[in-house]
Amino acid sequence: MKNITLISIAATLLITQAFAQKKTKSIEMNTSKEHYTFQLSDKVTRQKVTFKNRYGITLSGDLYLPKNAGNEKLAALAISGPFGAVKQQSSGLYANIMAERGFAVVAFDPSYTGESGGEPRNVSSPEINTEDFSAAVDFLGLAKNVNRNKIGVIGICGFGGFALNATAIDKRVKAVATTSLYDMTRVMSKGYNDSVTSGQRTKTLEDLGQQRWKDAENGKPADGPRNLPETLKGDEPQFVKEYFDYYRTPRGFHVNSVNSNGAWLVTNPISFMNMPILSYVKEISPRPMLLIAGENAHSRYFSEDIFKVANEPKELVILPNTVHVDLYDKVDMIPFDKLELFFKQNLK
Repeated sequence: MKNITLISIAATLLITQAFAQKKTKSIEMNTSKEHYTFQLSDKVTRQKVTFKNRYGITLSGDLYLPKNAGNEKLAALAISGPFGAVKQQSSGLYANIMAERGFAVVAFDPSYTGESGGEPRNVSSPEINTEDFSAAVDFLGLAKNVNRNKIGVIGICGFGGFALNATAIDKRVKAVATTSLYDMTRVMSKGYNDSVTSGQRTKTLEDLGQQRWKDAENGKPADGPRNLPETLKGDEPQFVKEYFDYYRTPRGFHVNSVNSNGAWLVTNPISFMNMPILSYVKEISPRPMLLIAGENAHSRYFSEDIFKVANEPKELVILPNTVHVDLYDKVDMIPFDKLELFFKQNLK
């Protein structure tokens, strides 16, 4: 991993291009855009919703409500992630279960991905993806069945970083939780475990500049290599196999997901290279923060490092015998009791 370049990190989730060559063998999966990777609870309703962020981009979400809520004004949650996923995957599963437990919850597709608006497609932005959470708070605060003084957020994987950033700047958010946290600005600019040298960083920035010339000449941005291969060779790093087991199998595949079925733009890393989004994480205090990570997750260090620098109140939960993607959908491993208690105690 020491030699991997930043462009590879950003474009392929730390997978080298050699892993992303297309294979002839295909995997049979549900390719309907209406497909969800989990079953809707019989105690919950789900409604498609849209709302605009501050940049005028229309976001697509699903609003989950407990059926027995009546006219009660509920505490509410906004959920998104993982990075490269859509609302029919992990964020929707979380929303479904948290709605069972009494919350009004919106799971949403970020700008430029899934069913949300924005052009070009399959691009991400630290600022705009942070804004997406605040736009979801706007939406929830205007809902007739939501108490706007009781709104929290949950960010999964890379959207854990955006959730923390949004909470730091948006004082309407009363509590924040992350699972399998990734700081995408840190990993794109510094590499996994901050292993990128200044020379490698310079080379990546030079390559990105040259790619901009090509994109300008062609009149459109170029797609990078597929985020995940269609098949595994067997010698990939363990975390690549774990991502594959979620995104590229019936377990978690969705046709709208960039990680399941597509690629980020080659120039996607540009806005991440000099924008450390968690510089103001201390300003989340005195609002509470809950960080949840797997004991064996390759991403564990992100949660531990944020916990060290954040101010109280804060809590770090390390789950035994758990890897990064276990917290995407393995309901028996995700501590939903802990999440429920955390938000019920702090959204009041």
